[in-house]
Amino acid sequence: MPLMCDVPKTLLFVVNGGSPKSAEIPSMHPPRPLIHPRDEITQTMSRIYGYRMTTTSGGNLSIRDENGDIWISPARVDKGNLTRNDIVCVQADGTIVGLHPPSSEFPFHKAIYDARPDIRAIVHAHPVALVAFSICQATPNTKLFHQTHSVSGSVGFAPYACPGSEQLGTNIAATFAEGCDSVILENHGVVVGGDSLPCAFQRFEAFEFAGKTLIKAQQLGTVRYLDGEQLEIAHNRSVDLPTFEPDTAKPDERELRRQLCEFVRRGCRQRLLISTEGSFSARLDDDSFLITPTQKDREGLNIDDIVLVNGGQRELGKKASRAVLAHKAIYDSDPAIQAIVFAHPVNATAFSVTDVVFDTRTIPESYVFLLDVAHVPYGVQYLADGSIANFVSSKSPAAILENDGVVVAGKSILDAFDRLEVLEATAEAVINAGSVGTVSVMPDAVIAELRSAFNLG
Repeated sequence: MPLMCDVPKTLLFVVNGGSPKSAEIPSMHPPRPLIHPRDEITQTMSRIYGYRMTTTSGGNLSIRDENGDIWISPARVDKGNLTRNDIVCVQADGTIVGLHPPSSEFPFHKAIYDARPDIRAIVHAHPVALVAFSICQATPNTKLFHQTHSVSGSVGFAPYACPGSEQLGTNIAATFAEGCDSVILENHGVVVGGDSLPCAFQRFEAFEFAGKTLIKAQQLGTVRYLDGEQLEIAHNRSVDLPTFEPDTAKPDERELRRQLCEFVRRGCRQRLLISTEGSFSARLDDDSFLITPTQKDREGLNIDDIVLVNGGQRELGKKASRAVLAHKAIYDSDPAIQAIVFAHPVNATAFSVTDVVFDTRTIPESYVFLLDVAHVPYGVQYLADGSIANFVSSKSPAAILENDGVVVAGKSILDAFDRLEVLEATAEAVINAGSVGTVSVMPDAVIAELRSAFNLG
């Protein structure tokens, strides 16, 4: 999926394996900005700090407005308690307006804007995974996943110069001038640009996600990357459904909408989902379910964003997740399943990009909650033939999707989310165990005892 601000007005879609057709959808380009730059910067910094992707003193954000003024976070102010009044405006003529001096890194922000007129916002921070690459003079290969590769844009590397110096601005701007969007700074951190602050944040988050996943995967074994053909298969896929106008929502639908939004937000804050990846759904009745939309920031979803799908039709005026047919296939195949989540938690996703088998027979709770986790070959979940249901059921509620994260099903939204947390915690424990010694797998006799004690069939 492209950046939410870069989605074309006309997309191709395929329904039930049919021929591609064009579908006119509302433009996803950023609407006329209504939120003030002060508020946009403070809200985004709060999110970055809350995700532990920067420190109290590290990082800075900026926005270049329509007048050519640059709004930027201040120097030497606690990033965890930033207020709108702390934000500084450096006007086009160089006049500084604000209670504080602008960030000491203002020179490289200005240099990037001068070099790239298309960039309207910049994120600079020191997230641990990308800092690790920066001190090794390396850049992460984002071809781990189609989504991350698309969102991160062109990746570059800028040589070291003293923080705050004009030379650092020159080095970074030169890399951006080559067409790079996400740039590793040698022995420093990362700088990401976008045509809006939400877009820059999405790039920054996806880039760090790729770095974290790659570090974890390399602890497991050889990393598998997607080739050009595989990236195109995912990039070009799209789904549309006929529309219908639903009746007034009943209380049970309203409650499921509330729960989906609550658990999607929790998933983002637990780092089980990121803003541009993942889908969550809940069954409403035999022939209908609710699902998260496509091309919307996951943490910012509200109950009106959730899409009702009924009898293969989508709620009028809304675009369901592009995984909607996979969700529908699983529901159609197994009436016991009441909720499904496709997600990209870092540790479990690390297994998806290697050939190492994810084994739940390491922890009793993991086996009881997840049973044996299936491995889904690349691209099965994109198909309209329903074959994803061969891998996910109430008797096999979790699966690793090759180079695309995981899918988990449950008997409720809470149950699916709980299983997702258990899956990620187990993956992290197994990866960490490799640094301690040899991983011990429970013998068949123990598994039989668990199946009997917990009525697992």
